Amino acid sequence: MVTDVGRTPRAAQVGATRQQILTTAERLFAEQGLYAVSNRQISAAAGQGNNAAVGYHFGTKADLVRAIMRRHSGPIEALRMEMASAVEGSREVRDWVACLVRPITTHLASFEGESWYARFSAQVMTDPAFRPIMAEESLATPSLRLVVSNFRQCPPELPDEVLAERGDMLRTLMVHVVAERERALAEGTATPRATWDEAATGLIDAITGLWTAPITRS
Repeated sequence: MVTDVGRTPRAAQVGATRQQILTTAERLFAEQGLYAVSNRQISAAAGQGNNAAVGYHFGTKADLVRAIMRRHSGPIEALRMEMASAVEGSREVRDWVACLVRPITTHLASFEGESWYARFSAQVMTDPAFRPIMAEESLATPSLRLVVSNFRQCPPELPDEVLAERGDMLRTLMVHVVAERERALAEGTATPRATWDEAATGLIDAITGLWTAPITRS
């Protein structure tokens, strides 16, 4: 027998199991950190009787981290490509900063109930063993490569060392400001901005100001 979406019951069950494991792993990693959570704990929390279920479905922890990121990259990629197309040819820093920020905040705003992806991303970014995975997966998306290329062609023209320094600052702001808002929403505490859209505006303002700030010459 084949289901109405062209999948056998076994395939549908496997797909549902994989999604449950991904959701559980994302939540546990976001709340506790990558090294604090074992595959055995994820399997148990996901309701899997087999303690080796995570390894069976995904392989190593690095493979699992990649799978979580790829589950979100599709929707974010579509949003970013649409935004990039709308500002094609612009040489305004703010336009391209918006293309970096808003696809992520719009994606997070689309969740019904709690999300964990921003906090998960912050955990990955601060873990030396897994941070390279974030860089590899992010730069593998055509939309991000397009946005970064256009962004770097905007004024001001920065020296290489300042470009690298501000790039690090930009990435830190993007990941941790969004993660902090997600945490506050999960805990029911106050946030500076009422909505994800307003939070994106504030973050775009800050990054634009950072990127275009004057340089102190020694």
